[in-house]
Amino acid sequence: MRPDYLTPLFRSVRSFKGVGAQIEALLKKFFALNEEEELIALDLLMHMPSQIIDRRRQVSVLEAQIGEIVTLKLHIDEHIEPIGKDSKTPYKILAHDNSSPISLVFFHYPKNWLKRSLPIGQIRYVSGRIGYFNNEKQITHPDYIVAERDLISLPLVEPIYPLTSGLSAKVLRKIIVQAANNLPQIPDWIDEKRLSQFGWPSFSEAMKQIHLPDSPSQAEINSKARMRLAYDEYFASQLTMQIIRSNLMRERGIERKFSGKIITKLKNALPFTLTRGQEKAIEEILHDLRKKDKMARLLQGDVGSGKTIIALMAMAAIAESGAQSALMAPTEILAKQHYKSLKPLCDKVGLNIALLSGKQTKAERKPILAEIKNGKVNIIIGTHALFQTEVEFNNLGLSIIDEQHRFGVYQRLALSKKGKMADLLVMSATPIPRSLVLTHFGDMDISILREKPVGRREIKTAALPISKYEPVIERLKRQINEGAQAFWVCPLIEESEYLDLVSAQNRFIALKKIFGKQVALVHGKIRSEEKQQIMEDFLAGKIKILVATTVIEVGVNVPNASIMIIEHAERFGLSQLHQLRGRVGRSTKESACLLLYKPPLGDIARARIDIICKSQDGFEIAEKDLQLRGQGDILGTRQSGMPGYRLVIPDIHQSLLQYAHIDAKQLIREDGFLNSERGKTARACLYIFRKEQAIKLIKAG
Repeated sequence: MRPDYLTPLFRSVRSFKGVGAQIEALLKKFFALNEEEELIALDLLMHMPSQIIDRRRQVSVLEAQIGEIVTLKLHIDEHIEPIGKDSKTPYKILAHDNSSPISLVFFHYPKNWLKRSLPIGQIRYVSGRIGYFNNEKQITHPDYIVAERDLISLPLVEPIYPLTSGLSAKVLRKIIVQAANNLPQIPDWIDEKRLSQFGWPSFSEAMKQIHLPDSPSQAEINSKARMRLAYDEYFASQLTMQIIRSNLMRERGIERKFSGKIITKLKNALPFTLTRGQEKAIEEILHDLRKKDKMARLLQGDVGSGKTIIALMAMAAIAESGAQSALMAPTEILAKQHYKSLKPLCDKVGLNIALLSGKQTKAERKPILAEIKNGKVNIIIGTHALFQTEVEFNNLGLSIIDEQHRFGVYQRLALSKKGKMADLLVMSATPIPRSLVLTHFGDMDISILREKPVGRREIKTAALPISKYEPVIERLKRQINEGAQAFWVCPLIEESEYLDLVSAQNRFIALKKIFGKQVALVHGKIRSEEKQQIMEDFLAGKIKILVATTVIEVGVNVPNASIMIIEHAERFGLSQLHQLRGRVGRSTKESACLLLYKPPLGDIARARIDIICKSQDGFEIAEKDLQLRGQGDILGTRQSGMPGYRLVIPDIHQSLLQYAHIDAKQLIREDGFLNSERGKTARACLYIFRKEQAIKLIKAG
C-alpha cells in the first residue's frame, strides 16, 4: 500500500482553490492526461520552471537600467487615455519617484481596471522590465501592481513555467504554490553519506526551493535542489531496473557444465577469424553461463559486427550442457536469414537446428513442435511465436532476443520466464550512446562489439542534391550491367498531398521504365508472403534494384548488394541513415552509399548528412544523434516501463546517473524486497515517480 504520508502528493487538483472544470480540462490537456485520469498535486510539482525572474532589485527610476526587471515605488500622477478608437494609441499613466518620472504603458486594457489599480495621488509598487521611448523610461504592461500594504504578496523571486493556450502564468503559479505549500515531510531514501557528500536538501525542501525560491540560485537547473530531484528520478528508474533484474534472477540459475569442444569445432569451421571483440564477448557469456546466477546480458554491436556468430557460440555451450536455446528475431525475414546462415555451421558440428515460421502449415509445424518438446532439437529460430503456449520446450536453457530495442524491460522479463531457470541474452544492432545504456539497460550486464569482421571494407558515403538524378541513373546503369545490386530507399510509400517528397511507389514506376523487371518494390503495407518472396528473389540475384521504405532498415542481409541510395536523406534520422547504410558493405566487395537531398537543407539536416559522410562508427554516430535529437526516442521505440524524464536534463544531470545506479544496486543487494526502513522509503520514491509496476514485481517475488 502507498504510505499515508504521500497522500497530499496524490491529492486531486480539482480540490485546489481556483480550479474549476475549465482550468482542470486545460491542465489535463497540457499534461497529456485522458479524461478518466486524475490530475494530482504531484503532476504540478513535477512541472519545472523554464526560467526564474528576480524582482528583488528595488531601485529608483534614475538607477533603473534599460532592459532590466525592477520593482519601483511610484507616485501615480496622471492618466492619459487614448483619443478616439485608435487601437494603436496606448493608455498611458504618468508616475514618478524622488529621482525621476516614468510612464506606464498599456494596450487594450480595461480603463476601469487601470483606474482602480493605479489611482491618481496614490503610492503603488510596480514591477516590470524597463523600456525607453521618446527620450523617457517606461514599463509596458507591468507584471505586478500592488499597494504598499500588499507588498508582501509580490513574488520577488518568481518561477516562470511553460504554458498552454488559455492558461495564464498567474493562474498556474497560484495552483503550483498551493501544491508546494502542502508538501508533506517524507523520510529520506538517499543514504546519509550520499546526502552529506552533495549537501542536498530533503525531497520536500528541494521541491519548495524550486517552486517557492528565496533567491534565483535556489531554483537554477544546476542548484542543489534541482540536482537532488534529478538524482531521485534517476534513482527511481535504476531501482526499477534492479528490481526487474532481481526478479529475473530470483529463481537461481544453473551452473552449466560444458567442455567447449563444440565451440572449438565451430571456430575451426568458420571461414574467417573472430575479432578480439567477438572473443571477449564469448568469454563474458561463457563465464555467465558457468555461474549459479542467471545470465542477463546485452550484446550490442554496430551493423555487421558479427553478433549472430557469438549467439551461436552461446547456443553451442547450452547444447553441450544438455539444454535448448531459442533465438527470437523481430521479423520472419530475419528469422529465416538466421536459420539459413547458421544451419550449415550447425550441421558441421552436429547441432540440430529448427525454424518455426508463421508461413509453415500445421502439418509442417507438428513434427518440429514434437522435436522441440522431446529435446531432439538443440536450437530453435523463430519470431515472437516461439513464446506462444503451443511451443513447449523440453529444457529451455537460453533465450536470445535479436534487435532488443524493439522490446521493453517488462517484455524482457516475460520472455525470459518461458524456460525454467533460462539464461537471457539480448542483442542490439542499434549502437546505444554511453549515456543511455544505464537508463535503458541498467538491469543487464553489457558486452560491446566495436570492430567489424576482418575483410569488411569501408562504405564510401557521399551526398548530392536530387537535381543530380540523371547522372546518378547513368552510373547506376553501368554498375547494374557489371553485376551489382542496389537498394533505393524513399521516406514515403505513396504520394502525399501534404509533403513534397518522392514516394517509393513513384520512384519504382520511374525506375521500372528504365530497368524493367530488374526492379521490385517492398514496403510495410504489402503482404508478408509477397515481401518474403521479393526479398528471396533479391537475395538470389533475380532482382537487381530493390525500391523500399525503411522496412529494410534492420536485419536484411544481401551480401552481393553494394549500392545504397537514400532519397530525401534530409527526412531521416542519423541512426536510421546509419542502419540503412549498413544493408550494404556486408562482403569484401567495395560498397557505396549515396544520400540524395532536396535543398535548401536546415541546420540539423545538414549536420546529420555531414556526420554520416564523415563517420562509419555507429557508436560515435549514436552519440551525435543524441546531441542533435535529445534523448527522446533514440532507441527506435519507447522502452516499456521507461517513460521520458520530467526532472532530469541529461546534458546537465548526466553525472548523477552513475551514483543512482550504484546506490540502487547496493540497496537491492542488501534488501531485495525493500522491507527495511530505508527500503520502505525507497518504495515511496517509486510511488512518487510512478513506478508502481516495480512494486508489484516485488510482491510477485
